[in-house]
Amino acid sequence: MNLKSNKYVQMAEEFIRNNDLNALTLGRHDIDGDNCFVNIVDSNLKTPEEAKLEVHDRYIDLQIPLSGSESFGIKPRTECTMPVGEMNGTKDILFYADPVDNIITLEAGQKVYFTPGMAHAPLIGEGSIHKAIFKIRVEE
Repeated sequence: MNLKSNKYVQMAEEFIRNNDLNALTLGRHDIDGDNCFVNIVDSNLKTPEEAKLEVHDRYIDLQIPLSGSESFGIKPRTECTMPVGEMNGTKDILFYADPVDNIITLEAGQKVYFTPGMAHAPLIGEGSIHKAIFKIRVEE
Protein backbone atom coordinates (compact mmCIF):
# COMPACT_ATOMS: atom_id res chain seq x y z
CA MET A 1 0.00 0.00 0.00
CA ASN A 2 1.47 3.30 -1.11
CA LEU A 3 0.55 5.84 1.56
CA LYS A 4 1.91 8.83 -0.38
CA SER A 5 -0.55 8.28 -3.23
CA ASN A 6 -3.59 8.25 -0.91
CA LYS A 7 -5.20 11.71 -1.12
CA TYR A 8 -6.57 11.37 2.42
CA VAL A 9 -3.08 10.70 3.79
CA GLN A 10 -2.03 13.91 2.07
CA MET A 11 -4.95 15.74 3.73
CA ALA A 12 -3.94 14.42 7.16
CA GLU A 13 -0.31 15.44 6.64
CA GLU A 14 -1.39 18.93 5.56
CA PHE A 15 -3.66 19.19 8.61
CA ILE A 16 -0.71 18.28 10.87
CA ARG A 17 1.49 20.92 9.21
CA ASN A 18 -1.16 23.64 9.56
CA ASN A 19 -2.57 22.93 13.04
CA ASP A 20 -1.28 22.67 16.59
CA LEU A 21 -2.59 19.24 17.59
CA ASN A 22 -2.03 20.06 21.27
CA ALA A 23 -4.44 23.00 20.97
CA LEU A 24 -7.34 20.87 19.67
CA THR A 25 -10.14 20.01 22.06
CA LEU A 26 -10.90 16.41 22.97
CA GLY A 27 -13.11 14.60 20.47
CA ARG A 28 -13.50 14.29 16.73
CA HIS A 29 -12.32 16.92 14.27
CA ASP A 30 -13.39 16.38 10.64
CA ILE A 31 -10.88 17.04 7.88
CA ASP A 32 -12.96 15.50 5.06
CA GLY A 33 -16.00 13.98 6.77
CA ASP A 34 -15.75 10.21 7.19
CA ASN A 35 -12.86 10.05 4.71
CA CYS A 36 -10.34 11.71 7.01
CA PHE A 37 -10.73 12.87 10.59
CA VAL A 38 -8.78 13.02 13.83
CA ASN A 39 -9.82 12.01 17.33
CA ILE A 40 -8.03 13.76 20.19
CA VAL A 41 -8.16 11.51 23.26
CA ASP A 42 -6.85 11.12 26.78
CA SER A 43 -6.32 7.47 27.65
CA ASN A 44 -4.81 5.36 30.38
CA LEU A 45 -1.85 3.26 29.32
CA LYS A 46 -1.70 -0.53 29.75
CA THR A 47 0.77 -3.34 30.15
CA PRO A 48 1.67 -5.33 27.01
CA GLU A 49 -0.41 -8.19 28.43
CA GLU A 50 -3.50 -5.97 28.76
CA ALA A 51 -3.15 -4.36 25.33
CA LYS A 52 -5.10 -6.08 22.54
CA LEU A 53 -4.04 -6.25 18.92
CA GLU A 54 -6.55 -4.65 16.55
CA VAL A 55 -7.00 -4.28 12.80
CA HIS A 56 -9.13 -2.14 10.52
CA ASP A 57 -10.36 -2.82 6.97
CA ARG A 58 -11.59 0.60 5.79
CA TYR A 59 -9.20 2.92 7.58
CA ILE A 60 -5.50 3.54 8.01
CA ASP A 61 -4.61 4.67 11.53
CA LEU A 62 -2.12 7.50 11.96
CA GLN A 63 -1.32 7.75 15.65
CA ILE A 64 0.66 10.52 17.33
CA PRO A 65 1.35 10.64 21.08
CA LEU A 66 1.22 14.28 22.17
CA SER A 67 2.03 14.34 25.89
CA GLY A 68 4.76 11.71 26.25
CA SER A 69 5.95 8.35 25.01
CA GLU A 70 3.64 5.53 23.98
CA SER A 71 4.47 1.99 22.95
CA PHE A 72 2.61 -0.11 20.40
CA GLY A 73 2.57 -3.85 19.91
CA ILE A 74 2.80 -4.72 16.23
CA LYS A 75 2.26 -7.89 14.26
CA PRO A 76 1.47 -8.58 10.60
CA ARG A 77 -2.24 -9.31 10.28
CA THR A 78 -1.47 -12.51 8.39
CA GLU A 79 0.31 -13.83 11.51
CA CYS A 80 -2.65 -13.18 13.85
CA THR A 81 -4.50 -16.43 14.54
CA MET A 82 -6.74 -15.71 17.54
CA PRO A 83 -9.59 -13.36 16.51
CA VAL A 84 -11.96 -12.22 19.24
CA GLY A 85 -15.35 -12.39 17.55
CA GLU A 86 -15.93 -10.95 14.08
CA MET A 87 -15.03 -7.68 12.38
CA ASN A 88 -17.33 -4.94 13.70
CA GLY A 89 -18.31 -3.37 10.38
CA THR A 90 -19.81 -0.29 12.01
CA LYS A 91 -16.71 0.51 14.08
CA ASP A 92 -14.29 -1.03 11.54
CA ILE A 93 -12.38 -2.98 14.18
CA LEU A 94 -11.44 -6.57 14.91
CA PHE A 95 -9.46 -7.55 17.99
CA TYR A 96 -7.06 -10.44 18.36
CA ALA A 97 -6.03 -12.29 21.52
CA ASP A 98 -2.59 -13.10 20.09
CA PRO A 99 0.26 -12.13 22.40
CA VAL A 100 2.13 -8.90 21.73
CA ASP A 101 5.62 -9.98 20.61
CA ASN A 102 7.15 -6.89 18.99
CA ILE A 103 6.92 -3.43 20.53
CA ILE A 104 7.83 -0.04 19.12
CA THR A 105 7.96 3.17 21.16
CA LEU A 106 7.20 6.69 19.97
CA GLU A 107 8.06 9.91 21.72
CA ALA A 108 5.69 12.90 21.83
CA GLY A 109 5.20 14.29 18.32
CA GLN A 110 6.40 11.20 16.47
CA LYS A 111 3.91 9.42 14.23
CA VAL A 112 3.18 5.90 13.05
CA TYR A 113 0.88 4.61 10.31
CA PHE A 114 -0.99 1.31 10.69
CA THR A 115 -2.42 0.00 7.42
CA PRO A 116 -5.09 -2.75 7.29
CA GLY A 117 -2.30 -5.34 6.97
CA MET A 118 -0.69 -4.44 10.30
CA ALA A 119 -2.24 -5.40 13.63
CA HIS A 120 -1.41 -2.97 16.39
CA ALA A 121 -1.89 -2.83 20.15
CA PRO A 122 -1.85 0.84 21.19
CA LEU A 123 -1.65 2.44 24.62
CA ILE A 124 1.24 0.46 26.10
CA GLY A 125 3.11 2.22 28.88
CA GLU A 126 2.61 3.70 32.34
CA GLY A 127 0.30 6.51 33.37
CA SER A 128 -1.85 8.26 30.81
CA ILE A 129 -1.42 9.81 27.38
CA HIS A 130 -2.89 12.69 25.38
CA LYS A 131 -2.83 11.67 21.71
CA ALA A 132 -4.13 12.17 18.20
CA ILE A 133 -5.61 9.28 16.23
CA PHE A 134 -6.22 10.04 12.57
CA LYS A 135 -8.64 7.78 10.69
CA ILE A 136 -7.78 7.82 6.99
CA ARG A 137 -9.98 6.04 4.47
CA VAL A 138 -8.28 3.39 2.36
CA GLU A 139 -8.57 4.35 -1.30
CA GLU A 140 -9.80 1.54 -3.54
